[in-house]
Amino acid sequence: MIQRIQTVYILIAEVLIVTLFGLKLADLSVNGELLEFYAKGIMNGQESVFNGLPILIFIGLITLLHVVILFMYKKRVSQIRLLVFTIILLLGLFGMFFYFAYAGFDGAQVAFKIPVAFPVVAVILDWLAIRAIGKDEALIRSLNRLR
Repeated sequence: MIQRIQTVYILIAEVLIVTLFGLKLADLSVNGELLEFYAKGIMNGQESVFNGLPILIFIGLITLLHVVILFMYKKRVSQIRLLVFTIILLLGLFGMFFYFAYAGFDGAQVAFKIPVAFPVVAVILDWLAIRAIGKDEALIRSLNRLR
């Protein structure tokens, strides 16, 4: 399992997504008030201004899917299907970041931080994992033909 490159891709993608739980995603300036955007919501100091429960659910679901995908190494076709579904969820998470940052506040100035790009990097890593899994599947099918 660990000796395959797709496992490394999936592990790195999972670590990137798990780190979103604690990192600041953006700074918002609304009417001179500075707000911080985390996965758990938009905060004004310790007070929650906007609840981020949908983002937390998406991050948790994506993390769970990555763990399940890691242990499905003998079912390569199912792995590919779940990775495609995970990519769709990651793109939805990326869109949700922008929705939460801009939708709740009129005239907000948003300064996004580097962790906002983590879902895009995870999409690229998942796509690379799909390609590597496809190559493994093709190799195994060709070996089965030789027998």
